[in-house]
Amino acid sequence: MPSKKQDTLFVASLAKGLTILHAFGQPNPEMSLAEIVRVTGLDKSACQRLTNTLLREGFLLKDPTTRRFRPSLKCLEMAAAYAWADPLVRLMMPKLIDLGHALGERVNAARLDGSDIVYIIRIPTQLTSFGGMIVGRRLPALTTSAGRAMIAQLAPDARREAIETWPLAANTHATELDRGRIAERIEEAAEAGFAVAVGQNIINEIAVAAPVMARDGTPVAAVQCSVSAPKWTAERVTAELAPQVLDVANSFNFG
Repeated sequence: MPSKKQDTLFVASLAKGLTILHAFGQPNPEMSLAEIVRVTGLDKSACQRLTNTLLREGFLLKDPTTRRFRPSLKCLEMAAAYAWADPLVRLMMPKLIDLGHALGERVNAARLDGSDIVYIIRIPTQLTSFGGMIVGRRLPALTTSAGRAMIAQLAPDARREAIETWPLAANTHATELDRGRIAERIEEAAEAGFAVAVGQNIINEIAVAAPVMARDGTPVAAVQCSVSAPKWTAERVTAELAPQVLDVANSFNFG
């Protein structure tokens, strides 16, 4: 058999350094060297050299007392660089701010990245939790209204593959893990043009999302509104909020 062609442009040491940066997040906001070794699976010597390099280059901070590492402001600068580089962020931001003010509820925009969604815009309210304000948060697409709204617009084969193979994670007791039921939800979203999810990733949250479509008919993002279940019902969200979310999503002309 012919050997697999080697990518001569691939820099393995850089990839390992990015693996270390990627290991930090909500479950691991700061870590010791031993924890970095455990989380990344890299050997201790490599982790030692790479964390020291990231420290000297300003991408990590190290507490002099605990000797624990955490990301620095330079990592936040990279998030800002993404916001400047993604034309969708600039295009969608003004309308999402207006939508948030009009609804008085939390409004987001998300993109698909592999089998996950990543929030690229967050318009919070006074009652929004800290986690609900963080740009860059990643969640399984199958358990979110934004993900389901975009999956519903994929070609049939791609939609079926997503439903059958993309990973699931139970973030609440109400998270749907039955792929048959998820398939029904996505089919409903395909027919309605929007998706509603109840308590899938945050207890007592109802979220409604509609896809932003490119000119070639592919989903490029989703507009989402999240509300509190004690104040709203799924039926009221469908009747009152979904049309407004759908109008804003349909107003974008992208790609």
